Amino acid sequence: MGFILIKNTTIVNPDHIFAADVLIHNNVVESIAAPNTLTVNSGEIIDGTGQYLIPAGIDPHVHLQLPTPAGPSCDDFALGSGAAIAGGNGALIDFVTPARGESLVEALKKRQIESKKSPIPVKLHVGITWWSKSVAEEISTLVNSYGVISFKIYLAYRDTIGLSFDELREAMKCIQKLNAIVAIHAEEGDKIKQLRQEFVSQGKTAPRFHALTRPAETEYNAVQKVIDLVRETQCKTYLVHMSTAESVALIREAKKEGLPLFAETCPQYLLLDDSVYSKPEPDVFAYIISPPIRTKADNIALWEGLADGTIDCVATDHCPFTLAQKMAGKDDFTKIPNGAGGIKHRMSLMFTYGVLEKRISLQQWIRITSTNAAKIFGFDHFGRIETGFRAHLVLWQPQGIDHINLANSFTNADIGIYNNFEIAGHSITLI
Repeated sequence: MGFILIKNTTIVNPDHIFAADVLIHNNVVESIAAPNTLTVNSGEIIDGTGQYLIPAGIDPHVHLQLPTPAGPSCDDFALGSGAAIAGGNGALIDFVTPARGESLVEALKKRQIESKKSPIPVKLHVGITWWSKSVAEEISTLVNSYGVISFKIYLAYRDTIGLSFDELREAMKCIQKLNAIVAIHAEEGDKIKQLRQEFVSQGKTAPRFHALTRPAETEYNAVQKVIDLVRETQCKTYLVHMSTAESVALIREAKKEGLPLFAETCPQYLLLDDSVYSKPEPDVFAYIISPPIRTKADNIALWEGLADGTIDCVATDHCPFTLAQKMAGKDDFTKIPNGAGGIKHRMSLMFTYGVLEKRISLQQWIRITSTNAAKIFGFDHFGRIETGFRAHLVLWQPQGIDHINLANSFTNADIGIYNNFEIAGHSITLI
């Protein structure tokens, strides 16, 4: 790679902002010095005047080419990682979702082959979709022989990939002994199943009924039960896509206890509210995601959770589908594939509606989009700019206004939940 000299930029680290020159040699940060003091005899010189130099983002929750009955989510690892790069990200975490009865190790190997399409690092949370003594043995093998450090458990989708709370307890005991992490989709699967059956039996099958069968209490009741299990097992636990004010309050109190608990939310739960479910068909199909979009009061509580450190990370849960795929459930919302895209716009949305609207600081922006995920999931040399670190950096232009549309989203989806959102600032280049 040779030398790259970034002149007169402003470094934004998770704990410090300062003006600097930065010299990179063979992908490593060789020197950081006062502005306009470093020189280089050969290589590339970049003028960073008026721009931020930030740690590359890490999106810790994406679903690229995820298999579903309606076909795989419509972005593969090549396209999805391209969107991530364009949006200022340098790494992703996707998932392995074994079928029930399938070997976790074999499922990992297949997913690793698919993820090789990505030019940036991809880690994989390995799903635990069934429980037995053999699964416990495979978890140990995955940690000790394959370097896996995180496992995903769904408490929803009990008929296909979800576990019961009793099974979760056993899995957490196993994972704790290995010093690994469990990522949990916390919704009460049995209650959701009951509500869905009741609605369908009453002929309430339109898309808008999706959200009503997953009320807020199905999340925060599950969160409370998970916290109780964290207290019991001391297993490091990461709660994904938190969406309710009550969940934030529960997590805040659990962290005060010193429990080994982490949490994420997503831009959709910060920036959208449940009025989206009043949109006409087919527009409403884009917003069929789980958990569903909540209220404006939940938006406010989640922003407060980011600001005070209750929520550690912002991920996208990127799982886009085409309208044709979504229309598989046009007459029955239970058949609509759940998910939406957003991988390209995470950094810009958090900069625009977080930093510029003074909900979070620049340093908090870096922590929730990069540093915290790097620490939790073991991304060495990510999350801060430091001499001797490999150069996973982004030059960020804070000026300029754009609007999100499908053309600038790097996706195969023909529907989106952020269309026409105004964004300020963008990634210039990933270094």
